[in-house]
Amino acid sequence: MTDPRIADLLASVPDLRLKTDAADLEHYGRDWTRRWTPAPLAIALPATVEEVQAVVRWANRHRVAIVPSGGRTGLSGGAVAANGELGLSLERMNKVVEFDRVDRTLTVQAGMPLEAVHNAAAEHGLIYPVDFAARGSCSIGGNIATNAGGIRVIRYGNTREWIAGLTVVTGGGELLHLNRGLVKNSSGYDFRQLMIGSEGTLGIVVEAVLRLTDPPPPTNVMLLALPSFEVLMQVFAEFRGRLRLEAFEFFTDRALAHVLAHGAQKPLEDEYPFYVVTEFASNDEATEAAAMAAFEHCMEQGWVADGVISQSEAQAQQIWRLREGITESVARYKPYKNDVSVRVSAMPAFLRQAEALLGEAYPHFDVVWFGHIGDGNLHINVLKPDDTSDADFVAQCEHVTKLLAQALQEHGGSISAEHGIGLVKKPYLGSTRSEAEIALMRGVKQVFDPNGILNPGKLFDS
Repeated sequence: MTDPRIADLLASVPDLRLKTDAADLEHYGRDWTRRWTPAPLAIALPATVEEVQAVVRWANRHRVAIVPSGGRTGLSGGAVAANGELGLSLERMNKVVEFDRVDRTLTVQAGMPLEAVHNAAAEHGLIYPVDFAARGSCSIGGNIATNAGGIRVIRYGNTREWIAGLTVVTGGGELLHLNRGLVKNSSGYDFRQLMIGSEGTLGIVVEAVLRLTDPPPPTNVMLLALPSFEVLMQVFAEFRGRLRLEAFEFFTDRALAHVLAHGAQKPLEDEYPFYVVTEFASNDEATEAAAMAAFEHCMEQGWVADGVISQSEAQAQQIWRLREGITESVARYKPYKNDVSVRVSAMPAFLRQAEALLGEAYPHFDVVWFGHIGDGNLHINVLKPDDTSDADFVAQCEHVTKLLAQALQEHGGSISAEHGIGLVKKPYLGSTRSEAEIALMRGVKQVFDPNGILNPGKLFDS
């Protein structure tokens, strides 16, 4: 508190809650990557939009960088404050502002956890359909900053499709009300869409108008055991052709082993190399028959070796735990993560190339694969051996990521599907975006954040 800049901040924003204890700096200064040592100047926890604006204006006066912070569940270093930045946590701004029954929208503050958004929508008989395993801790502002997708993109799309309006504080301190909940608005550039996925480098989202929709029909969940990697897309095509899919998720035997060791229940008597969890609408006998027909056809073709269908909500949750529990079950190994995407049609060729590349590169490492096959998103987790230093492990992994980025470029894919670029994937941005695109991105950054105070060093070097 002896830093004169901090004294000026408290004088400028008298009611601002500020944290400077070492434990708080460490807690708020990092995300799930755990690769950087947190070293923020302090942590500001504003409670109002006006306080956020005042903090940004102070930061411009003193040229202090700001790292916006939500639930800090990101995996690309986007919320890391390691160079004396002011961490700005929105966790106190976590309330519902308004529900509009006619427009079917829910306006919320950006620090509201995703699970709380789900619960608020349910109170009105509706749903906010974007969902992922970190729902209890991730915030809606962080979801917007990375255009997060999750497990139901195959049915509902990414976060971007469900944002009707945003209130944003730019890097210059201006307050923008973007789109204002309109369904149609052809009045020039849509800055709302520009903010979505910008990783806090252009503005700080303080409120969001979320579109809601009707709950899905009753669903059922099925676990499928696959004998080989090659049949994955045939199984997907068969189930998608017969059913309304809500999700289609894949993982390997290594992923299952870690989840079982973490306390999940073994689903099948025998073991198989690959598994799929699929959820589908099942509100009548016809759809149930279609599901069984798809399963039996895949069995006859040799694409599926075994499976189980949920008979209750509890069983459905047990099956989903096998997929959603993967990230938590491997966290202690400090995994190096790749979150990549290609077009769904390009998935088979890319999967074959990636499997060969990773098998050659990591013969002695435990590699855990899982992903959202229905939308072309693959997660690759390389677990650090106990006898390998952090530095050596990261160096080996980054060499392979460079090769993986080249393979993605060949297939027209992206080095980051839904976790953002942040710090981790910054060296590989050029595999996804052209030099001309990156130059224009830098120009946009200059317009919205003229002094470069918002999340500097993330996404690209300004």
